[in-house]
Amino acid sequence: MTATPSHARARRLPRDLALVTVAIGAAMLAVNMVMLLWPDSPDSEQLRSTYALPGMWIPMVFSVGMAWLLAAALAWSHGRNALEKRGVDSVARLSHLRSRYGAAYAVVLVLNFYALSPLLYEVQLLFMPGGRLQDFFGPDSMRTAMAAFMFLQSVVQLIVLVLGVWVAAWFALRAGRAAPSAMQDDEAIGSSPRRAVALVGASLFASLQMWSGVVVSRWTSVASGMEGLELLLAWMVPPLVAFALALWGGWLGTSAGLVRVRPFRAVAAAVLAFVLVQASCIAIALAWLVLSMWARGHDSAGGLIGFALALVLAYSVLVVVLMRATTRGLYRRYL
Repeated sequence: MTATPSHARARRLPRDLALVTVAIGAAMLAVNMVMLLWPDSPDSEQLRSTYALPGMWIPMVFSVGMAWLLAAALAWSHGRNALEKRGVDSVARLSHLRSRYGAAYAVVLVLNFYALSPLLYEVQLLFMPGGRLQDFFGPDSMRTAMAAFMFLQSVVQLIVLVLGVWVAAWFALRAGRAAPSAMQDDEAIGSSPRRAVALVGASLFASLQMWSGVVVSRWTSVASGMEGLELLLAWMVPPLVAFALALWGGWLGTSAGLVRVRPFRAVAAAVLAFVLVQASCIAIALAWLVLSMWARGHDSAGGLIGFALALVLAYSVLVVVLMRATTRGLYRRYL
């Protein structure tokens, strides 16, 4: 097939959708921060002092980074899936893809920020000390109820983020149901499907790992004693390590002969591997707790350090092994 400017632009669709997603998220964040911290806005001075604290801005930066990474990986997957399912020629005939996607995604973000987030905050106030539900749950049960609500709130926000990218991609790609192109388009869509599979899976896994860290930080005080560089490293190192390990596992789970990316299989492999890794680590922690209580050695500082190191090692092995297994299982028929 003869390459044309429209075909070259169509091949760049996955990258462009990812960039548009991050750009709109950054613009929305900038607008919101300006509105909050503008000198004439209410409580702006207090907010600037609060956001200047490392314990405030560091978790916020990584929470935003998690959302951007997850949304960009999903947007890239929608674009690549459209190229592989419909073909380059079919996608090239669609007009204003990027602008339609950007407009739809911007609407989703605005609704999320100005409608859903305030609603969830109002519900959250019911679980706060002195809230209307305190008498119903009782003082002793309020902490558990608050933790459960914070977890459910994080799950809802994650679902809204995923559905928002899907809605924007559906709106942009809903026109032009042309038949898929022939197989000769496969080689022209992009380079190294194996690398793309590993990168998509690693991005999803790392973003989910950051999401779990954000969830835990909202209702625990694990990092309450950390400040500055120590807190920054505590937030930065785990997702980078998770990304590297998941990338390795995803690479091992595919082969050099892979022709198509089939991005949503990589997404499914990452989600399944993440769930299995967390479940395995929780099972290991519970088993250690039972054994330590049985041996009456759970108060030993050396035992805790040894357990932490063993859990880190087990986590590293599990990420590589399970990411490899889930990727290979979902791509077995294509290898």
